[in-house]
Amino acid sequence: MTGGIVGILLAAGASTRFGADKLRAPLPDGTPVVLASARALLAGTDRALAVLRPERPELGELLAAQGMQTVVCRDAVTGMGASLACGVRAAHDAAGWVIALADMPFLRDATVAAVAQALRAGATIAAPVWNGRRGHPVGFDRQWYPALAALRSDTGARELLAAHADRITWVHCDDPGVVRDIDLPSDLPIVISRSATTRRV
Repeated sequence: MTGGIVGILLAAGASTRFGADKLRAPLPDGTPVVLASARALLAGTDRALAVLRPERPELGELLAAQGMQTVVCRDAVTGMGASLACGVRAAHDAAGWVIALADMPFLRDATVAAVAQALRAGATIAAPVWNGRRGHPVGFDRQWYPALAALRSDTGARELLAAHADRITWVHCDDPGVVRDIDLPSDLPIVISRSATTRRV
């Protein structure tokens, strides 16, 4: 991968709270959570890769079929920081990176594209804001490569963002998907029959 804005999909979590493989859980249209997340990233960046755990070859096959490069993070068990660093190192020649989470399938393509465009326009860090809340994905210019490539903690880039909050370019959007993730089975939309009188989303 050389140049351009590269999307990095962090898909190396353990789904502990979900109780099963949440990334392969189906949305109402049958699309696995991870594929919906991947498609938004692919559509909004110049190219994209996914970071996976060593024991998840089936996820790699799903994502590769979508045109996404996959990278295995041998120390993913140590936390999100290790996975993020692994992805950034795999795309070390990029002009910048848009970091997305694989359990956020409701994110819109246009939001990803807006974050990527903010980097192209000169932002050093870019993050979407919806209804006053910062969300994902977060974009970083290549000047942050040393800091990102050295991450190890389970908090990912949270501490870096807190330390450099004054350098964040806020991308305001009408996309609640930037703050909506899948942690528990109850977070998935429920498909019910037409005869039902209530609907839970």
